[in-house]
Amino acid sequence: MTAPTKPPHTGPADPDPAAESAPAGSPLHAPVIDWFDEHARDLPWRRPEAGAWGVMVSEFMLQQTPVSRVLPVYERWLARWPRPADLAAEAPGEAVRAWGRLGYPRRALRLHGAAAAITERHGGDVPSDHAALLALPGIGEYTAAAVASFAYGRRHAVLDTNVRRVFARAVTGVQYPPNATTAAERRLARALLPEDETTAARWAAASMELGALVCTAKNEACHRCPIAAQCAWRLAGKPAHDGPPRRGQTYAGTDRQVRGRLLAVLREAHGPVPQAALDRVWHEPVQRARALDGLVADGLVEPLAGGRYRLPLS
Repeated sequence: MTAPTKPPHTGPADPDPAAESAPAGSPLHAPVIDWFDEHARDLPWRRPEAGAWGVMVSEFMLQQTPVSRVLPVYERWLARWPRPADLAAEAPGEAVRAWGRLGYPRRALRLHGAAAAITERHGGDVPSDHAALLALPGIGEYTAAAVASFAYGRRHAVLDTNVRRVFARAVTGVQYPPNATTAAERRLARALLPEDETTAARWAAASMELGALVCTAKNEACHRCPIAAQCAWRLAGKPAHDGPPRRGQTYAGTDRQVRGRLLAVLREAHGPVPQAALDRVWHEPVQRARALDGLVADGLVEPLAGGRYRLPLS
């Protein structure tokens, strides 16, 4: 969900095999990229000054989190830790503290681990090579491709949920992509990549933005889509045979909510927190204990002697 700084950023089981052989000069490229040039959002990680580290931070934060929630945390994070070495020099618990209420706080620990590895292995510079990125802790196939493409203008298939939905509708003719990314989707994405590296990076950014702003999961704005006339799903009458949009997970009353409340107490504390202070945040003792045990197991909380807890120091 980010864009390149150089160049700027930005159902049925499998797709039809014929679609996977789409030519490199796909007629989708020019209209989508032209639309992106005119309508791309001005986001801080899309600006040249963000650099590769800014792109990487945004990719971690944007996972399952909307842009509006990420923006203030991202800006504070980069102001405090403008380079990977700055973050690596601090305790992992400080990353968790600064993560605030973005959710899924293990991402903060993974980003800290990646920063430490970048500092140790790459002299503090985010690597541009896809394989080197993939070798960093906490970096998966998507993030490695996104950073290489958006930060360095490399030619990679960047497949997030938005891109997968655009390809499913425009090329495959189905309303929604499968629950998990398939090998057929990856083949299709590679087949659709422009041959030119610079154009490929812009295509990755543009197709992602199109899915985020126009070809959305609900209430898609086909009247604003630059490829509506070519969209296989629209031309087929927009059949809804692929199931409804995936619904967000319920949060209230879940272990996630309890974990969030426990972490909030620890983030706001300047030292170890006694068990009694944590007990006050949730009324049900079994669920509260389970959530706390999970935080400890995930490395987000360190237990200390005397029934006290703190954010991790190492």
